[in-house]
Amino acid sequence: MADDGVLDEGTETAALREVLAAEHAAVWGYGSVGAALPPDARAPAVAGDLAHRDVRDRLVALLDSRGADPVPRGAGYTLPFPVLSAVDAAALAVVLEEGVSAAWVRLLDQATEPSVRELAVEELGAAEVRAVGWRTAAGRTPVTSALPGLS
Repeated sequence: MADDGVLDEGTETAALREVLAAEHAAVWGYGSVGAALPPDARAPAVAGDLAHRDVRDRLVALLDSRGADPVPRGAGYTLPFPVLSAVDAAALAVVLEEGVSAAWVRLLDQATEPSVRELAVEELGAAEVRAVGWRTAAGRTPVTSALPGLS
């Protein structure tokens, strides 16, 4: 937020860059999720990976259209824990989805343009839907979050 507490295109753009960074991490992390799953159980990981790649590309295009430099993806990311089983993979996917959810909530708070707010709400909902499936696979309860991105 600007020093004076007023939202503007600069604060919105900074929040878009934060979401892009989270999406880069999610794309990278889904590689580890898929690798830890048996081949016949990889469909949700592939779908999650593709969804994050799609939104990542949309964010890059949006930042480019504003003349803002997109955040580059990292060469690698540190996993929060070893991913040695399908349950670990599901737990990692939950972490990834909750991470992007938090970034989408921040963007929602900082957005000034209605189209950006709509994008944030759409993607926050999509991340929570994916997280519900992964929480279920990880054996976590509750499987839903009343306020995704805020927990």
